[in-house]
Amino acid sequence: MNGKMFCFQCEQTAGGTGCTVNGVCGKKFDTAGLQDELTGALIGMSLAVEKYGPNADTDRLMLEGLFTTVTNVNFDNGSIAELTAEVRRATAALAPSCSHGCGGCGGAEEYDMKALWDADADIRSLKSLILFGLRGMAAYAYHAYVLGYVDRKVKNFFYEALVAVAKEETMDALLPLVLKVGEVNFACMELLDRANTETFGKPEPTQVSFKVEKGPFIVITGHDLRDLAMLLEQTKDKGVNVYTHGEMLPANAYPELKKYPHLKGNFGTAWQNQQKEFDGIPAPILFTTNCLMPPRPSYSDRVFTTEVVSFPGLTHIGAEKDFTPVIQKALELGGYAEDKEFTGINGGKCTTTGFGHDAVLSVAGAVIDAVKSGAVKHFFLVGGCDGMKPGRNYYTEFVEKAPKDTIILTLACGKYRFNDLDLGDIGGIPRLLDMGQCNDAYSALRVATALADAFKCGVNELPLSLVLSWYEQKAVCILLTLLHLGIKNILLGPSLPAFVSPNVLNFLVEHYGIAPISTPEEDLKKLLA
Repeated sequence: MNGKMFCFQCEQTAGGTGCTVNGVCGKKFDTAGLQDELTGALIGMSLAVEKYGPNADTDRLMLEGLFTTVTNVNFDNGSIAELTAEVRRATAALAPSCSHGCGGCGGAEEYDMKALWDADADIRSLKSLILFGLRGMAAYAYHAYVLGYVDRKVKNFFYEALVAVAKEETMDALLPLVLKVGEVNFACMELLDRANTETFGKPEPTQVSFKVEKGPFIVITGHDLRDLAMLLEQTKDKGVNVYTHGEMLPANAYPELKKYPHLKGNFGTAWQNQQKEFDGIPAPILFTTNCLMPPRPSYSDRVFTTEVVSFPGLTHIGAEKDFTPVIQKALELGGYAEDKEFTGINGGKCTTTGFGHDAVLSVAGAVIDAVKSGAVKHFFLVGGCDGMKPGRNYYTEFVEKAPKDTIILTLACGKYRFNDLDLGDIGGIPRLLDMGQCNDAYSALRVATALADAFKCGVNELPLSLVLSWYEQKAVCILLTLLHLGIKNILLGPSLPAFVSPNVLNFLVEHYGIAPISTPEEDLKKLLA
């Protein structure tokens, strides 16, 4: 470790080019180096799998390893090093003649990530799109995996694509693989949708309060519904309420989760506000997936992690999923002495979520009639990640200025910019429809394709525009899915990815019409023309 790093996988990367000393996310240079080492080991394991075939250990380690390298997941050097050692042991079990760093074992050498970061700009750009897309997709595959849902084709593709990152050096070979990431991610999101709905029921439109009741409580954040279900079961009859945070908000709409009366509502807003919102909070916070920021001293004693999330000095809940320490901390802190009223960013006291594809398509007839009558002129999908860099107020202004005869579909944590606004309805159809977490982009695509079938046209011919915000790698794999499906004229912001080279950007503009956001007024005028 020489005190240097290179990372440009998230939207807030330093100078819009790359973090080279420490990460803007809080990741230190040595942690970045260990994550690169882990990625190189995963590529080495993929090379061994290419020759000898996968097994349950390599499948698990692939998902855990890639998920660990997603932004704001793991800041703990010890756990990253141990996971790398596990990957090497699994590789050695496949290719016993191969030791770390050696050749001659039939092609299981680890990959030096410096070769990627120092590559030709266009090759680096395409390989980064593949790698970052895989990292995002691994998060979705992991959530399905822990619920017992797997797709062999999805799992095999992780190995195939990582081998290509190591071997392929031409744009002609890499471009089709970029789009294949999108194709496979669509299948992965479909798998996760099935895992969630078959396990927890189909989401139902549900009003969620921002009020926190007096007494002990726990805040749970992230994306993993299984962790929430286990926490709810373990806190049952304990006098401890549970509140969602961030991307866990849509969990309030699942029947098998909302049946617990002590799941009370939602605390706080999007992930980047946590250091302010958790400051001195009289309750523990459980992080189940990414979106962890380095905790401040005022609340670090009450932050717990689980799954692949880890941070030095925090209590980690292991695979046994015994949340007793979290519950004990809630009882010790005691919560608020009186009910406490909180609001969203715009002053609203509640929001409504649960408009998944089943809920929306159940009223598809009314939606189609509203379009045919002219009551609904346009649909906007305004969704994606929230973040810290200036310029994201664009999305609030866009939604506020959208004409009253338009409907806003939204998903992921970017919705916290406007999800407490009262936009009214059109003939009983709410103008703001929260479709869920980032992975629920699948729901939006299901609705879009159903509308296209109803109007006997392509998705690009619908009165539908996509205005997306991005931050990390799950947004990357969703964007690649949209491109795979041929969806064009997407507006992307608040800035374009640093890892997209000028030539690759020109390709995306020429073939898909991708464009950066400008101002809400200009973009609305263009999209409604």
